[in-house]
Amino acid sequence: MNLRKIINPWVGTEGYNCFVCSPDNPIGLHQEFYEDGDYIVTKFKPNHNYESWQNILHGGIQALLIDETAGWVVCRKLQTNGVTSKMNMEYLKPVSSMLEEVIIRARITKMMRNVAFIEAELMDPSETVLTRAELIYFCTPKLRADAEGFPGCKTEDEN
Repeated sequence: MNLRKIINPWVGTEGYNCFVCSPDNPIGLHQEFYEDGDYIVTKFKPNHNYESWQNILHGGIQALLIDETAGWVVCRKLQTNGVTSKMNMEYLKPVSSMLEEVIIRARITKMMRNVAFIEAELMDPSETVLTRAELIYFCTPKLRADAEGFPGCKTEDEN
């Protein structure tokens, strides 16, 4: 992987308290995101606090991580924002909460006007795909997002 850290453009914004990516949310996950070619990637350390069954990462937490990563795909790759319209999850194998980390990656597979089709995967450290998802994301037209104050989304090496 050739990971380039994405700068979170909302840090310091009044009211910003995203459960997944805000570094200031006291009960949040504090996820950071990286660009790797066409993919946006994040890594997550599972633990017992996020279980559904003994030693198994809750499917809702998996969906949360995948959904957020897809949102960062839109922010970084399309330089706009938007909302998830549909998410089809495929849980292939149980995800152990005892893993050192899981890797979540997502990329755009197709665009139709302001609709992004995104595929995402949650993998173990050996890159075995444990969960797969297809998402449809309604994207704000870039001119409108810019007019509404979208701050842009850069990597550290672009700053």
